[in-house]
Amino acid sequence: MLFQTFDDKKDCIAIYAQGKMHAKNYPRDISQTWEYSESLVDKDIEYAKHYCGGLTLSEACPDHYKKEWDQVSQRLQAFHRSVKEARLNLNDHCFFDLLPEHFLLEYGRIKNKICNYVFKNYEKPENYDFIVSLVKILTEIKNSKLNVDTSILKNRRHEFRTRQFIRKINETSPYINYNAYGTKTGRLTAKSFPILTMDKSYRKILKPNNEWFLEFDFNAAELRVMLSLLGHEQPQEDIHEWNAQNVFKGTLTREKAKKRTFAWLYNEKSKETSLNGVYDRNKIKEKYWDGEKVRTVFNREIESDEYHAINYIIQSTAADLFLRQIIKVWEILRNRKSHIAFCLHDSLVIDFSDEDVDIINDLKNAFAKTPLGEFKINTFGGKDFGNMKRMNVR
Repeated sequence: MLFQTFDDKKDCIAIYAQGKMHAKNYPRDISQTWEYSESLVDKDIEYAKHYCGGLTLSEACPDHYKKEWDQVSQRLQAFHRSVKEARLNLNDHCFFDLLPEHFLLEYGRIKNKICNYVFKNYEKPENYDFIVSLVKILTEIKNSKLNVDTSILKNRRHEFRTRQFIRKINETSPYINYNAYGTKTGRLTAKSFPILTMDKSYRKILKPNNEWFLEFDFNAAELRVMLSLLGHEQPQEDIHEWNAQNVFKGTLTREKAKKRTFAWLYNEKSKETSLNGVYDRNKIKEKYWDGEKVRTVFNREIESDEYHAINYIIQSTAADLFLRQIIKVWEILRNRKSHIAFCLHDSLVIDFSDEDVDIINDLKNAFAKTPLGEFKINTFGGKDFGNMKRMNVR
């Protein structure tokens, strides 16, 4: 049975089904809808949005429903403008409480029509189960309010740049809205709170809602992906130290080896015989680029010329690998007080409760054991995100 939710928050429970609004007591045989809501976390539901690769309702709407959808969409946009003008935060309200029921019925009806079209005209993608699990995590993060304390920067208010930053943060919603479809490589993009672009010197404004932050960070994920794709074993030690000793034969320090390696990695014109002997870019391209598109081990396809091919192969594989690992961590954390706070490139940050200290090793091991081998993980902990200290977790 087709149905529609109107809010993705766990406690906002109301759906449209069979031409009616239903609160709390859902019809038993609901099975297909447009997109995920936290109230559906344990239900076996198919999501049209992920059948059509993350298209918006407007993009997925067929021509014969365009007029009906445009009328509803315009009224929806007017509603969002009025919410903004009234300075209402939708994170603090259930969407359906702010709209008249007759409009919700119209909205649910046209969403059902678009969903029915998608399910009949799109095949279920190979990565469907993965993307739905990922969206469940990103929705949980989206609905978890960050603990932001800009007063910690009071001693830097004499800096014009810092005053601008504080003003921006105070005007920004303290929620992170990640987009699983934001890039062709699979790397996440984010709206609202600027977690991906915030200067490191300001990270201390982020504090946990539990006792502390626990961070797992892959040690040189992209280089380790290359080694795995080439069939090489993973070094147990820091990979930049390993490169300094094994690739550059002890002639460079760790930092110089790191700098030289990354300068070479995505520069097709760079000729580093010693590096290419271990990280053979040509061999990887031959295996995962057919001259027109890249196809990774996770079956992600990206149109590419030769110049961008190695970049897409490595970055996309690393991104999809990382996202699969956070799903494993999320599964362990379900129904616990600790929860995923956010992710930043190749690192995962958990808002950690002391009552869950017994599972730290399990979390680290789950994150480290990837489909491409066991990767070295750097572990950090701290009372705020700007003061994370290295931890020795086995």
